[in-house]
Amino acid sequence: MGLRVAGGHLSPRERIPMPYLLNLVYVLVLVLASPWLMYRALATGKYRRGWRAKLWGDVLPLAPRRSLSTVPARRCVWFHGVSVGEIHLVRPLVAAFRRRYPQDRVVISSTTDTGYDEARKWFPEAEVCFWPCDFSWAVHRALDQVRPDLVVLAESELWPNFIWAAARRRVKLAIINGRMSPRSAARFRKVRRLARSVVAKLDLIAAQTEEYAAAYRELGCPNVVVTGSVKYDGAGGDRGNARTNALRTMFGIGAGELVLVAGSTQAPEEAAILSIYRRARERCPRLRLIIVPRHQDRFEEVARLLAGAGVAFARRSELGLAGAAAASGKVILVDTIGELNAVWGLADVAFVGGSFDGLRGGQNMIEPAAYGAAVLFGPHTWNFQHIVSQLKAHQAAIECADTAALEREVVRLLSDGEARRRLGEAARNFVQAQQGATEKTILALGRLLDPQAGAAQAA
Repeated sequence: MGLRVAGGHLSPRERIPMPYLLNLVYVLVLVLASPWLMYRALATGKYRRGWRAKLWGDVLPLAPRRSLSTVPARRCVWFHGVSVGEIHLVRPLVAAFRRRYPQDRVVISSTTDTGYDEARKWFPEAEVCFWPCDFSWAVHRALDQVRPDLVVLAESELWPNFIWAAARRRVKLAIINGRMSPRSAARFRKVRRLARSVVAKLDLIAAQTEEYAAAYRELGCPNVVVTGSVKYDGAGGDRGNARTNALRTMFGIGAGELVLVAGSTQAPEEAAILSIYRRARERCPRLRLIIVPRHQDRFEEVARLLAGAGVAFARRSELGLAGAAAASGKVILVDTIGELNAVWGLADVAFVGGSFDGLRGGQNMIEPAAYGAAVLFGPHTWNFQHIVSQLKAHQAAIECADTAALEREVVRLLSDGEARRRLGEAARNFVQAQQGATEKTILALGRLLDPQAGAAQAA
């Protein structure tokens, strides 16, 4: 997580030395990380694109130069999501924003290659670009090219140089779906003076919960509102949607088969879930397993794991029109990006990964819950602390202390259809009851864009 600032003037002590100091830190980090980045680029194909935009701020190199005399009268709103998850998060928000403000120009950015590709896929009518690195020259150039009136950052993106540059230009900045994990809060407390000087200048934080809002208020943000989580609004829950049906046919999932989906997995979760699946099949012969690793660069690693275990499996990327014949009865490895949401719609039992390794703090469990799957996850879910507590309070999901407990619950739920149905129905009902954050967020952003209208609306 970076740090960031917005709105208002900066003191000379802040304005002169801090951007240069940060530039120096960023350069040192980049130099130290360059061997690793080069290796990853050669080995996985990641980190190969967008370097001109990231390092120099040429985020819209194909756009015509915009002078004050040629800038259109309409406003520009810049939405940013770090990677695939955040891009999917802002989808319902951007759609609602366009319905309310159809005349405004929309720019979408992402940091990662996969996030950029998803943005191009889902926002064909918007200008899509890479997010600049937080070097002062890069963010100034990017702001010169985009000329935003409002920048909307998803969840927890805080970058000081970008904020300082935006502050000088009177650009409004907002965090939507804001959250602050206990680990992030602890890090901020270690640099409280810097964090407070940054967060206090934000124009808006639309926080998911009152607990997250309190953490931001403690750091000095003057405008914090609680809107709930936009992720609930983005969770469809219709198992009959076209994408899920297409995958069901492609994977050759037949009537009467039960499906265990392990999504957003990290090492060593795939090995654990594979062992659980093989033992569970002894009791449930018509069980199917679908594995969706969290990161693209681990697809080959998981494929080798499956091959080494002697398991018959099919890769999603290799399944075409004749997929059903090739995949019937096999374990499915989803080695593509952007399909997990549709895959969750196939799950009778869903394991949400990133929750056993103790490093990531869990992944989004709202999507499988919305589909009415029986949702399971491990004990390390601090990134979704409030959601987890609410799901457990509503008996809508089960937290497993270790992989042995996970196996017990998988076997029990596969064997007991009524228990599986009750858990899934409670999950779906909970998600539906939480929806509405998108509208609250759009209203809060509207008050930033048009303060007079917002004041009248509030009155």
